[in-house]
Parts: sequence; structure tokens; C-alpha cells
Amino acid sequence: MDDVIILGAGIVGVATGIHLLRRGRSVTLIDKNEPGRETSFGNAGIIQREGVRPHAFPRDLAMLMQVGLHLSTAARYEPMALPRLAPALLRYWWESSPEHYRKVVQSYAPLIGRSIVTHADLMAQAGPEAEALVHKSGWLLAFRSDRGLRREAEKARRDHDQFGISHRVVEWPELKAMEPDLKGGLAGAIHWTDPWTVSDPGALVTAYFKLFGRLGGRFVRGAASGLTQESGGWATMVDGVRHGGKQAVIALGPWAPEILDRLGYRLPLFVKRGYHMHYDTAHGGAKLNQLVLDAEVGFALAPMARGIRLTTGAEFAMRDAAPTPIQLGRAEKAARELLDLGERLDTEPWKGARPCTPDMMPIIGKAPRHEGLYVGIGHAHHGFTLGPATGELLAQAMTGEQPAIDVKPFGMERFLGR
Repeated sequence: MDDVIILGAGIVGVATGIHLLRRGRSVTLIDKNEPGRETSFGNAGIIQREGVRPHAFPRDLAMLMQVGLHLSTAARYEPMALPRLAPALLRYWWESSPEHYRKVVQSYAPLIGRSIVTHADLMAQAGPEAEALVHKSGWLLAFRSDRGLRREAEKARRDHDQFGISHRVVEWPELKAMEPDLKGGLAGAIHWTDPWTVSDPGALVTAYFKLFGRLGGRFVRGAASGLTQESGGWATMVDGVRHGGKQAVIALGPWAPEILDRLGYRLPLFVKRGYHMHYDTAHGGAKLNQLVLDAEVGFALAPMARGIRLTTGAEFAMRDAAPTPIQLGRAEKAARELLDLGERLDTEPWKGARPCTPDMMPIIGKAPRHEGLYVGIGHAHHGFTLGPATGELLAQAMTGEQPAIDVKPFGMERFLGR
């Protein structure tokens, strides 16, 4: 029996394993797929140090009307999914009220503050393979309207004063000089200078996974069949073989309810699905030096190793429902207004599911009704950003160390008994 079994080999599970191995624990990591091939793979590749304000439910009437009438590119919903999603979405709306949201930001900001620190720590130990993927010049939050740019500039100024987040306001002439292939249609951008970007998020998780292996971690590929508490620890079956640990971590992202529900933890988790597509830059397609996010339409264009990656906003649907091409099609049309995208490089759009909680904060820490059981899920848009920080906090909790930040706001208890 190992000291710890971890279910889920995304960035949270891999990082947790590394931090535990460093503390002398033996670790087995279990996943049905190769590490980092799910949600950790398909994001825009930002380590969002500036992201102290998680994505709130829109309260602007015009935005709600756009979404409700399926006119929005930033967000859409599947009508058949609404009855099952409604309770979580209603609470999401409630938690997004100004009074509640202020408290969320105060709790969330210290966690985001660990993002660059913990990634840098793992990159340094993972070596040149990891560090070569990282760019430290920030990213661009672009606006088509001058009004939108000025409003965001004022919010950015407040975030600098309150949280020390660095930025520059870039007007169109300077933005055009920074990104010569942009065609126009933009008033300017907020240049967030603190975050880092990654040219291949999946490859970075792979580099971290190789570090996990070098430190002595063991990986088992296969679907875990439940999780059972036994005397002295926890066990699961994978392809008929038992794997056990004195402690267990559930880091399964949107698949966590399949384990947690059976253990009596019915949490109000839901998913925001997202899509990406790559476009050719080698045969006449436009190029970008930095990631550009179109704030008012709702998509991102990221320079990646494979080409330019277009990522969509949020789709509210059931996790395993068939993909829909609508959102990506709208985003691609809007993106071509700004940039001469090359040909599509992927046969089909990639689809992933972001695991979300109604209060916009992840669940990190001990499961309150079971000894030796820990959870790291629900990171929504910031899973790639917060994976190493979550792994650090879980390892500290599991080994009795003083946590790097206060983890009480992220406890599962806030969703139980309601």
C-alpha cells in the first residue's frame, strides 16, 4: 500500500503528486487517459496572475438578453440542459451579487497570488523542457469600443492599488505596433504584464508528469472503479487490480461527482464547456506575438506551438452531451475581422469541460466526513493557473504543514447541509 493514491492526472493531480513526493510520501497516480489530456490540455495557456476576479454570472440586462436569445459569442446554453443546471446556476447568480462577490474576491486573490510562484517552482525542477514553453511578457485584453477600454482601465487601476497587479493601457497605434498583423477594429487593450503564457499547455503538464516520475511517482492508466474506505486507508480497482493508499485525493475535475456522490457528497458542481481550434501560420496565415482576448465578443487568440489557437467562451451544457459547432463558428467569424487566420489545422474542434462551483471558488482540502480523503476540484476557468498552487495546499494539509494561505474559504463544508 502506498501512502497516497490520487485519482485524476490533470495538472491538479500531477502537481499534488509532486508536492507529496517531495515530502517523502509514496504516490500512485491513476487516470483513464494519459496525464494532461483533458481540461488541462485545451485552455488558452495563461497562468493568470491577474485573475483575482473569477468569472461572475452576468447581471447586465443587455448581456443576459443576448445569452437568452442565443446572440452571444461569449456564452451560450443548451435549452435541454437547463432544468438540471438551474439550481446551480441560480446559486451562481446569487453568489455573483456585489456583496457576495466582494467576499469571493478577497478570498480568491491570495490563491491566485500563489499561481506564478508555484508554477515557477515546478518549472525550475522540471527543467529546460518546461521553461522553454513559457513566455513572460503578459497578454492583451482587447476592446473594440473606447468605452469598454476606459471602463476596464479603471478596474485595472483599482486591482493594481488593491492587489498589486501590474498593467499598461495600450492605445490602438501602440497595439498595432506590438501586433502588426491585427487588421483593425480595436480601440486598444489592457496589457496585463504579470501573467505568463504557455505555448503548449498539454506539453507543460507532460513535463511536470516526467518530474513526477523522476521523483519516484507511479502512474496507473485505467478507469478507477469507485473509491472504498478500508481499515488503514483507501482503495480502488483498476482493470481488476486493487490499488490502495493510506490517504486518497480526488482530482478528477468534472468527473469528480462519479466518486463523490457515492461517498455521500452531493455538491452543486456544474460544467462550462469550451472549444478550441488551431489555425495555420506557416503558409500565409497571420501571426501573433502575444495572446489577445477579445473582451467584448468573448474569445481568445493564442500563439501556440501548433499555430494560433482560438478558444471560445462558456457553453452551459451537460458534460457529455454531443459537441455543438455554433459557438466556435461565431468566434471564428469575429476573429477573422481582426486577423487573417490561416486554414484550420484540426479535423474537429477540441471540446473540454471546466468544472465549476456556484461561488466561483475551487474546493480544496479534506473531505469533512471521512478521514484521509482530500479533494482538489472546481477551478472553473483557472484550473491550469491554479493546479500547482492547489497541489501545494493539498500536500501541506495532508502532511500537517502550515498552509501557504488560508484554505478555509475553499473547504467543502460550505456546500454541505443545505
